[in-house]
Amino acid sequence: MPLFEITSNKQFTELSSANPSTLKTLFFYADWAHNCAQAIENYKKTSEQYPENEFFSIDAEANPEISEIFDISAVPYYIFIKESSIIKELSSADPQEFLNTYKQVIASQSASDNKSTSKSSDDEEEEETEEQLNERLKQLTAAAPVMLFMKGTPSEPKCGFSRQMVGILREHQVRFGFFDILKDDTVRQGLKKFSDWPTFPQLYINGELVGGLDIIKESLEEDPEFFTQSLAN
Repeated sequence: MPLFEITSNKQFTELSSANPSTLKTLFFYADWAHNCAQAIENYKKTSEQYPENEFFSIDAEANPEISEIFDISAVPYYIFIKESSIIKELSSADPQEFLNTYKQVIASQSASDNKSTSKSSDDEEEEETEEQLNERLKQLTAAAPVMLFMKGTPSEPKCGFSRQMVGILREHQVRFGFFDILKDDTVRQGLKKFSDWPTFPQLYINGELVGGLDIIKESLEEDPEFFTQSLAN
């Protein structure tokens, strides 16, 4: 089935309500978010690989009513739906994580439909080498001009420090991408070594580590225009 580019709430309602037994994936993106460019290409390839399912691309800012329905506060954001029910949600700037999650959703749905869930050896994931992990972390930290590695999501932080960091970014109207480290322990542990910073949240600007919550607070106290200046460099 085709990849639908949603341009209105009416169009979305009509298309999303049709064929309820078909697995549907909603992909929320924003043109300003650099990390969405790669995600869009990966999403398109995935839709071509699974033509039996439906895929929806939704510009989160151009479709505020739809974004509000699903409480979208950051992009990229994926929602998997079947039989009018949300099966799973994913907040990630990592295209590979989306693909892995999509395969997991398909496998779980096949199991619930009493279909075979066995995978061929070709589908088995190979263990990631340190070099591959570092390359993935390099891409993740530069996925958006401002990239936050936090516990939980902006709409549902899992620790007080992450909640405060999100509040600061929103207060200063800073657009940011994020990665929930609780969903990927490999990234969580690898980032500590990669950044030489043992705690979270961690904030990156233009691919460079700025620091944690205390550093950001101190930087803003010294210079209220800290974010503007940092993004300009």
